[in-house]
Amino acid sequence: MPRAVREQQMLDAAVETFAQRGYGAASMDEIAVVAGVSKPLVYLYLNSKEELFSACIRREAEALVAAVRGAVEPGARSAAQQLWCGLRGFFAHTAANPDGWAVLNNQARTQGEPFAREIAVMREEIIELVTRLIAAASREAGYDPELAGREVAGLAHALVGAAESLAGWANAPGGDSPTSKEAAATLMNFAWAGLENLMNGRHWSPAL
Repeated sequence: MPRAVREQQMLDAAVETFAQRGYGAASMDEIAVVAGVSKPLVYLYLNSKEELFSACIRREAEALVAAVRGAVEPGARSAAQQLWCGLRGFFAHTAANPDGWAVLNNQARTQGEPFAREIAVMREEIIELVTRLIAAASREAGYDPELAGREVAGLAHALVGAAESLAGWANAPGGDSPTSKEAAATLMNFAWAGLENLMNGRHWSPAL
């Protein structure tokens, strides 16, 4: 079997094991058994448990970012429609790859450096894309061109954080999980009304 194919086989086994057992409890012996290879071969290809986990994070993060970017279809729709498509791509990918999402959302965030930093890089890529789409949508709709860049960036961070939380809920075992379209619609309905008010200068303020 070619080395690249064998490595992907090991990564598949590692993602499954880390997702289901947790990083701390997962062992190289178990990963080797799931992959159907010897433990020395896992070490030969991927060196250590830490490097194997990092490789899993990078692969799953790259796949998620590619799914979101691929769903956006630049130039084919309005910015608002592109954002909608990107959200659908995000929820479709996380639903289709629950183990990969568990590694990114549940495991990597809780294990400290360097794993948390790799997750931060992935989030920044998605946030940058969402920031551009929100800004473009406001321009296309003729809203206030002076909408503060900080507010747009803040909205992008909030939207991405909400998407991550919603995906965690949607992918939880049991219950009536929404489809990717339903999850995306929920988030658009939650975010878009508030965004429209903000872009029209109707800011919420606490009662005095």
